[in-house]
Amino acid sequence: MTTSPSSTPTTPRRSRARGRSRRRILPRPRVMLGTLLIGFFVAVLVVQAYINAEFKSDHVETEVGDQSGVPLAIRGGGPIINTTGGQESTTRLPDRTIALTFDDGPDPEWTPKILKVLKDNDAHGTFFVVGSQVARHPELARQIVDGGNELGVHTFTHPNMQRLAPWRRELELSQTQVAIARATGVKTNLARFPYSSKNAAIDDVNWNLVKEAGRHGYLVVVNDLDSEDWQRPGARKIVESSTPAGDSSAIVLFHDAGGERSQTVQALAEFIPKMKARGYRFTTVTEGLNLSIAEQAAQTGPDRAESAEAITALPLNPDAPQHDEWRGLALIWTVRLADGLVLLVASLFVIVGALTIGRTGLLLLLATRHARQRRKPNWRWGPPVTEPVSVIVPAYNEKEGIEAAVRSLATGDYPEIEVVVVDDGSTDGTADLVERMGLPNVRVVRVPNGGKPNALNTGVALARHDLIVTVDGDTIFEDDSIRRLVQPFADPSVGAVAGNVKVGNRSSMVATWQHIEYVIGFNLDRRLYEVMNCMPTVPGAIGAFRREALAQVGGVSDETLAEDTDVTMALCRAGWRVVYEENAKAWTEAPTTLEQLYRQRYRWSYGTMQAMWKHRRSILESGASGRFGRVGLPFLALFGVALPMLAPVVDIMLIYGLVFWELSETLVAWVGMLALQMFTAAVAFRFDKESLKPLLKLPLQQFAYRQLMYLVLLQSATTALTGGRLRWHKLNRAGLVARTPAADPIGPSGNVAPAVDSWPPVQHHFTPAPRTPTGRAVAPPAVPTQSMPAYEYYPDELPYAGSPPAGSSRLDQSR
Repeated sequence: MTTSPSSTPTTPRRSRARGRSRRRILPRPRVMLGTLLIGFFVAVLVVQAYINAEFKSDHVETEVGDQSGVPLAIRGGGPIINTTGGQESTTRLPDRTIALTFDDGPDPEWTPKILKVLKDNDAHGTFFVVGSQVARHPELARQIVDGGNELGVHTFTHPNMQRLAPWRRELELSQTQVAIARATGVKTNLARFPYSSKNAAIDDVNWNLVKEAGRHGYLVVVNDLDSEDWQRPGARKIVESSTPAGDSSAIVLFHDAGGERSQTVQALAEFIPKMKARGYRFTTVTEGLNLSIAEQAAQTGPDRAESAEAITALPLNPDAPQHDEWRGLALIWTVRLADGLVLLVASLFVIVGALTIGRTGLLLLLATRHARQRRKPNWRWGPPVTEPVSVIVPAYNEKEGIEAAVRSLATGDYPEIEVVVVDDGSTDGTADLVERMGLPNVRVVRVPNGGKPNALNTGVALARHDLIVTVDGDTIFEDDSIRRLVQPFADPSVGAVAGNVKVGNRSSMVATWQHIEYVIGFNLDRRLYEVMNCMPTVPGAIGAFRREALAQVGGVSDETLAEDTDVTMALCRAGWRVVYEENAKAWTEAPTTLEQLYRQRYRWSYGTMQAMWKHRRSILESGASGRFGRVGLPFLALFGVALPMLAPVVDIMLIYGLVFWELSETLVAWVGMLALQMFTAAVAFRFDKESLKPLLKLPLQQFAYRQLMYLVLLQSATTALTGGRLRWHKLNRAGLVARTPAADPIGPSGNVAPAVDSWPPVQHHFTPAPRTPTGRAVAPPAVPTQSMPAYEYYPDELPYAGSPPAGSSRLDQSR
């Protein structure tokens, strides 16, 4: 049987496609969810900017232009302009008639006060409202109508209509109309454009707008007199500007929003009684228009009759169509949603700012105190510790770096070191490489793949000594790291020691960002946690434990994916001190791709949330456990989970501010926050005696690295809340490249790890001999289970930590 040529490459192509799919940073559904969330927030911000009139180019007042196309009858006519049905006419109010008009409202503070003045003086007015304000305060619009007043359209966002496209101008009118319909159940036939004034100021551009409004069925209302209350010249001046000459009529312009309007309220209280005493009546614009129509109809003469026929009487506050009310409902809820979400984001922004500043202040205070204490000439933990040490190295497929790691451990300057390499079912010959090294103080234990906690517990059970150091298989120690790491055990209350983890590969931008994060976020934080006596994590890359302490808490649990955090919290609850030794340094290989980094941090953050949930009962307990529960857990939840998850609002407000707010003010705020971060980073780097040069890349970290961490935390929280399962993914290792003694502190390759004399770590022609694991350690484990006699925990209530492969144990082999 033969295979056709066309079918031959099908399988490889599909395999490559599947490989590419597996290499995605995020699966497609998560990308889609993230895209939808981003799109939703962008839409909300645009809507908010629109209803808040943040498009500043729309709000520039223009000068009067050419008027040659405006009929003289319009420029010298009355303030009510009718261009409906192709007409071109104007109307004045009857003599001794005043229509009070109010622009820019409704306003929750000043509109009710003006309505009260009108009611107290038995007068009515016409309120030309802004649609977005009606959507925000529909009850005020209803109060205006219920008081016998009327509404007019003053656009939706108060733009200069001359600067808008025709579709936008129509939208400004229609949206205000439907907002009024939903708020009051009525509609209006009146419109007034922002920045308009009197008939004499109408130029050719404005005249086209007036005619366009007429085609939509609106009468355009300008004014006879401007009270100039917007200038706040004083109540007396406002009254003078509003008073018509002789017995003439007037449509007078006031404002019930747009600023402080106490002078307007005071002036109205004086103006209305004064004009009534002169025999004036106060009407709405529509009532005054109808009075003019009635007067024209009562007069004789063909010219008057023709004018009377031009305008028919209009109803006051006619009922709105039902479909406008439904459209208004959708509009009002859209405005409320946008306002609510932006208010929420703004509130969170304030909270994040306060938490960030508070955390930074606390961090600098306590971390500085810790650093000063350690650097005193007479500082000692106690008598020198020289007891023998057992180093446990759990290893799964670590051929790239295991030789360098083991040699750096076995050849340290400490008096007696035992290295126990627990090969956790490796398939790449890791154990063979270690055995071939032939180091006398190194033992290799092979066990079937059972996960890192099982490998650690097996190593502890087989270790000969009571001081236990745990190390990852890709980590290189300095000569004095073990000696420095165990010195805190001179204090009998110390149960565990966290070392100083350094990024050994800094050639890529991603690795450099992690180096910055390690120095600031991990090592500086550990100083703070030690002072507060609530250290949450002894890192798996470099940590030391008393065997007694591990036995008391039941060893290393496999119930979370952050076994180092879990066991550290258990030690704190049991009353042991957990301290930080900054001079004990371990160099680890950080992920160099975003995908690998994402997988690592996803596991870390999810495992930390599991550990916090597991130890939540400590909040209600007494003694050391209760202290950790009421100090350490809330602190970690607030600054380790809540604050990073809320941090995206800083980016959201930055983008919003750059686009819609004052550019200079937004940049000043952002630069201020960056300066605070830079200062904190500089302090942390100084404490760790690191070069400040990598901090030049810190600003770029704000635009890529942080956003990836947002996604990590969001997905971790979602996984935790939904009870999802997460496997322990094995990271791809390349091995740290040694630097030569003559090289710079940071060599050309970006390496800073100490040199080890077994480079390169792997000979590529080496083929591991076939070996069969002999099973788990036969020695009785000293810490077989995690039973906590001092307090109670509830493993059944924890999210499951792994998806077991067929025929294997809890944690997947892809660790």
